[in-house]
Amino acid sequence: MRIDQVLPSLASRDAIGVHSLALTNALRAAGIDSDIYYGTCTPDVAHLGKPVTELGRFAKHRWLLYHASIGSPAYDAVASRDEPKLVNYHNITPADLLEGWAPIVTYEVSLGRAQLERLAPECRFAVADSEFNRAELEAAGYRGTGVVPLLIDMTSTGQEPDQAVARRLAAAKERGGADLLYVGKISPHKAPHDLVKMLAVYRRLYDPEARLHLVGSPLGERYEPALRAFIERLELGGAVELVGSLDPGGLEAYFRAADAYVSASDHEGFCVPVVEAMGHGIPVIAYGVAAVPETVGHAGLLLGSKEPLRFAAAVARVMGDGELRGRLKEAARRRVEHFDLPASKARFVALLRGAIAA
Repeated sequence: MRIDQVLPSLASRDAIGVHSLALTNALRAAGIDSDIYYGTCTPDVAHLGKPVTELGRFAKHRWLLYHASIGSPAYDAVASRDEPKLVNYHNITPADLLEGWAPIVTYEVSLGRAQLERLAPECRFAVADSEFNRAELEAAGYRGTGVVPLLIDMTSTGQEPDQAVARRLAAAKERGGADLLYVGKISPHKAPHDLVKMLAVYRRLYDPEARLHLVGSPLGERYEPALRAFIERLELGGAVELVGSLDPGGLEAYFRAADAYVSASDHEGFCVPVVEAMGHGIPVIAYGVAAVPETVGHAGLLLGSKEPLRFAAAVARVMGDGELRGRLKEAARRRVEHFDLPASKARFVALLRGAIAA
């Protein structure tokens, strides 16, 4: 038996790529052959898979597992084949949250939603990484579904902090002020602009030396320049840092320096960074929509509104109350156990075995 995985893209420092490699290892350890086939890839990980054009002829004892995350020609390579099909759904951002900012990506996510629906009648079983995503699968016509968290060690980057970065952050901290952290795409649907609004109020009312670190690569070419202009308009150029993408050591340094993790995202299918923050003992204050309440559970402060004054007051409440911070840290320690990597691997393999047996 084989379960070969097909990804639109295999990229370094990408959660879906890390997840698919972990799933490959879990399947092989369980005695199931598995390889990765990709539509596109970054050169540094090309050797970890094969181009989707190399799927070859129909294989009688092979199943194909498609990772649905965005519209891709890789979908056509799967849909046109006769092998039985499985889906692993990682959520697709609604197009209206990107419209006007990233035209190409807007088209790709619209296409991805259409492809997801078209694959439903042929899919024998689909796995989502959250109940929120599983509900989207059912709405798209999928009947046999299950939930397993992403196969990623979300409690640690696995690296020591980059010492140069750590020293720079420590020097800033010595001058006073809280360090607020966000990790993820610099994209309109993640709404870092709302975090900037919150910081403006927070500095005015509570902590004039507070800093906001936005870690992640930009989506498209339009949003980040607009965000930088907005930051300058609010005269926060010295208080908001757009860090860009980081290697694991650099990211570890930012996690260890953070006093709180903040999220204003309008749409999340899971949200790995909040789990990573909880795994580092960082209190989480987040806008509680989409899958965020499910992922955070009772281990963070979830907001029903991200109106800047309310958001800033919530951050100030957490920063000023040591007892609350201690409770959140202990709740986070318990919550991250829910995302235990070995247990998730075993559950994923068991669900696939059950689907194939059925």
